[in-house]
Amino acid sequence: MRDVLRELMKWWAAGETVGVGTVVATFQSAPRPPGASMLVGADGTAVGSVSGGCVEGAVYELAESVVESGHPVLERYGVSDDDAFAVGLTCGGILDVWVEKVNRETFPELAEIAADIEAGRPVALATVVEHPDPAWLGRRLVVRPEEVVRDKSVLNPAKSQQFRHGVSGSAGSLGSQRADDAVRDDALGLLAAGHNATLGYGPDGERRGEGMRVFVWAFAPKPRLLVFGAIDFAAAVARVGSFLGYEVTVCDARPVFATASRFPEADEVVVDWPHRYLAAEVEAGHIDARTVITVLTHDPKFDVPLLEVALRLPEVAYVGAMGSRRTHEDRLDRLREAGVTEDEIARLSSPIGLDLGARTPEETAISIAAEIIAGRWGGSGERLGAVEGRIHRDLL
Repeated sequence: MRDVLRELMKWWAAGETVGVGTVVATFQSAPRPPGASMLVGADGTAVGSVSGGCVEGAVYELAESVVESGHPVLERYGVSDDDAFAVGLTCGGILDVWVEKVNRETFPELAEIAADIEAGRPVALATVVEHPDPAWLGRRLVVRPEEVVRDKSVLNPAKSQQFRHGVSGSAGSLGSQRADDAVRDDALGLLAAGHNATLGYGPDGERRGEGMRVFVWAFAPKPRLLVFGAIDFAAAVARVGSFLGYEVTVCDARPVFATASRFPEADEVVVDWPHRYLAAEVEAGHIDARTVITVLTHDPKFDVPLLEVALRLPEVAYVGAMGSRRTHEDRLDRLREAGVTEDEIARLSSPIGLDLGARTPEETAISIAAEIIAGRWGGSGERLGAVEGRIHRDLL
């Protein structure tokens, strides 16, 4: 929904009715992830995509039908020899698409949710998409960390111990207190991880039962990309990181190089010693399991103290350091002398990036981004034509 939210809010604010189709589950090589949405406006305009073009026509027609009837529908689109081209899903994947009617009356909470997303405040939206009792279908529960409920200035859930321990505020109801409690706890976990998912329960929210499926949009703040070293390669990495949806910070101790004009794509440019800045961010609770750390200084007086901090963090998504083979070996010797263990060193990606033969800053940034993406999804980094199995992977 995030990618079509502005268009949806324009129609919602104008009092218009919109058909909304959302991918709530995928199987095999589905082209778009859970949470991808497509809108069908009252004037027939289509916005967004649920499959990159495969089943948009079928979802479009279903959305028009749902708007007319007012009854939400969960539809599965798959492939067989007989029906592959009937729905257009020729990629081999399977999609579960939830289609609902959205306007001010059916979704009054949307404005507050949109405001939270726009401001970077964590919020989760849970919707019943399957239930033996049709009256439960489409019911919603909005979940916010309690710290965010009390203080709307909190932008990062990692700042709050309440968020980490699962205390929250919520609005709406799925149908029973038991179901609300179970889904609220799970939604907080998805928020912390930044993942959307369909969850299964018994009809009254029983953990071991089945019959009810709930889709959770986890609108977490952007994951962070920390770029240390204000060099030309850093500008390219910041640009690619911003394109991939990261909140980008560039940090360097040299004020002449660390300027906003040199890094226009960065959300923040900080003048500080890298190790000191990272330690302060850790202390403030601004570093979490989605944080990516790239060390581009390749200068031991900067990168060794910085990596001492980074490699000892209990949770980060990635730590990579730039440098030649010779620089890499020298860096490892210095880290060992500083007391960094072999297990901690094993977490370091160095020399940084995948072997793409990159030379320019832009090519190198793609190489680094490719390694980050492969680590996130468990990819091998090999050519797709040289490996077998699924193309699209589930979250690790």
